[in-house]
Amino acid sequence: MTKRPVGIKDVAAAAGVSVTTVSHVLNDVAYARVGTETRERVHEVAQRLGYGPNRLAQALRTQRSGMIGFISEEIATTPHAGRIILGAEETARARGYNIMIINSTSTGSQDSRESDVADLLDRQVDGILYATMYHRKLSVPRNLSGVPAVLVDSEDISNSVSSVIPDEAGGARLAVQTLIDAGHTRIGMINNTDDVPATHSRLKAFQDTLADAGLTFHEELVHSEISEVPGGYQAALRVLKSPNRPTAIFCYNDRMAMGAYRAAAKLGLRIPEDISIVGFDNQQLIAENLYPALTTVALPHYEMGAWATKNLIDAIEGKTDLQQFTAQPTILPCPMVLRESVAAPPSNSHSRGTDLSARTTT
Repeated sequence: MTKRPVGIKDVAAAAGVSVTTVSHVLNDVAYARVGTETRERVHEVAQRLGYGPNRLAQALRTQRSGMIGFISEEIATTPHAGRIILGAEETARARGYNIMIINSTSTGSQDSRESDVADLLDRQVDGILYATMYHRKLSVPRNLSGVPAVLVDSEDISNSVSSVIPDEAGGARLAVQTLIDAGHTRIGMINNTDDVPATHSRLKAFQDTLADAGLTFHEELVHSEISEVPGGYQAALRVLKSPNRPTAIFCYNDRMAMGAYRAAAKLGLRIPEDISIVGFDNQQLIAENLYPALTTVALPHYEMGAWATKNLIDAIEGKTDLQQFTAQPTILPCPMVLRESVAAPPSNSHSRGTDLSARTTT
């Protein structure tokens, strides 16, 4: 004989509470006055009995599908940024929602972006997360305004859609302060050439942190290139060949830091004995596997995905108003990840810098 499925009445009877109480607990009704102990007992009994809510009945009752659309501008194929998706998925699952992903491209037209949104709306999603591969400002698809939405790692130019972004400036300050605390007073920077928020905010934070510490900003020790390994190599070579070279370099990202490692090796410099290096992004495949392992700043990818999903679901369920987040993006901290690429500067750094400059320019 076919086993009868467990119903809400079975859960109520086993937990010793009313059907209404079980419904309020399992549907997380905001106004329900149910004690913590009772909530825990209901959840425990429901799990033990294998009770799951009837999704079709829920959808008819609440006019919600339990699906969240996720438009990913290439991050689905990017290992480090993929933690945005993990944060979103785990948060959604804990709230009883599923995620439907469309992998888009950062070079797509406005029409193609609107088509992606339309595809998700046709599938009756309750809300949409729109995540970009790197922090930037964008003009959101016009049809995104018809559904609860949150931008992840990006900002809406018109300030009409809520967004969550990393604290670029705060992370850069931590990186530079780490070098200062280690005793470095002459610090270089290799920066990105792209006109994106991170390029400008990280440079300004670099300058401000030096000024706050009473240190001189040396313009000749800041060089910009494409934010990849070859660009980092070329920029670091120019920095390290400067007369009276720096004892430390702050790199725009971990890929450029890898290039800086190569430049240091070419010039016969040891890390961190001769030159300390700090990165940004905490791309673990790079940072953990460089030798020595790279001290860097972590972008809060998982945390941004989780924050965006939590607040989107709260808005879907009428527990919050996303409009309160539209005037300014929500900024999440970027923590330092300390490894082995930073040490105190060499005691004879001035003379070593002069000798190196003479040796490498001949």
